[in-house]
Amino acid sequence: MKSHLMLERRRMLLLGAAAGSVSAALPAVNAFAQANSFPNRPITFICPWPAGGTSDATMRVLAQVVSKELGQTVVVENRAGAAGMIGAKAVAAAKPDGYTIGQLPLSVTRFAQLGTVQIDPLKDYTFLGLASAQTFGIVVRADSPFKDLKELVAYAKQNPDKLTYSTSGVAGQTHIGTEEFALAAGIKLRHVPYKGGSPALQGLLGGQVDMMADSSSWAQLVEAGKLRLLVTWGEERLPRFKDVPTLKELGYGVVNNAPNGVVGPAGLPADIAKKLTDAVAVAIKSAAFKDICDKIDAPVIYLNPTQYRDFVADAYKKETVLIDKLQIKQMLGG
Repeated sequence: MKSHLMLERRRMLLLGAAAGSVSAALPAVNAFAQANSFPNRPITFICPWPAGGTSDATMRVLAQVVSKELGQTVVVENRAGAAGMIGAKAVAAAKPDGYTIGQLPLSVTRFAQLGTVQIDPLKDYTFLGLASAQTFGIVVRADSPFKDLKELVAYAKQNPDKLTYSTSGVAGQTHIGTEEFALAAGIKLRHVPYKGGSPALQGLLGGQVDMMADSSSWAQLVEAGKLRLLVTWGEERLPRFKDVPTLKELGYGVVNNAPNGVVGPAGLPADIAKKLTDAVAVAIKSAAFKDICDKIDAPVIYLNPTQYRDFVADAYKKETVLIDKLQIKQMLGG
């Protein structure tokens, strides 16, 4: 009888140990199954800009290719506002399961340091790939007395703080780029911020300002002869406007094209991050994405996740210097 009880106790102990081993293995098995089944429902792609804009157009094409690669619907959701920071914050705050990704404006490296958004660009995201840059330029109305940038600079030197320019907002890429150019040219311009690129364009067309700094929203109006493009801010001239010089070639040493990429929230499982990274790489290198970027003169610039993170880290350091150099905190305070 005693021998029987001992055997029964030993059997129960062995069964308990086996059950414990199976239970301990379940999280790993579940994580493996989750990664292998990903994605099994629609993915949300957050675009931090309004619907119908140039960035929205490119991101919708990119999302379509990612959808095809993953075999799952990718729904573009516009979270516009605060110079792209509302959308950037939404991605950072999302659950790290791969079902929320989005476009990250490079200006997050500036706004994070200015304290206008509570984001750490290097810690709050999983980098998936750099996608493309924007095309910026300075335009005036067709009836403007300034036929080129040289004439504008000469007038501004003789009339400091008289020429006005519109942008889509304070401390945005076009505001900072224009101030960087003005500093290099030794001139003082007066900034007139608007709540978005479209109102800024209307301000120029309506004669409320002398010029405007913006991305390629001006392209069709330049081609139609209603606006004059004085200069662009990229590394090279635009094929569509090959007669227009860049700030770099004019000797101002300013290159500003604000490349944007695709990110997910920090903490994405490695296997899921790889699936997303591979799909994003195919999308960025696709003919469809290049075609839509060509239509708005936006150069395609692909960097893998490691290169992309290094790029953002470098941009963060440059913004630190620029914030001090241009006294941006004082601008915001004013």
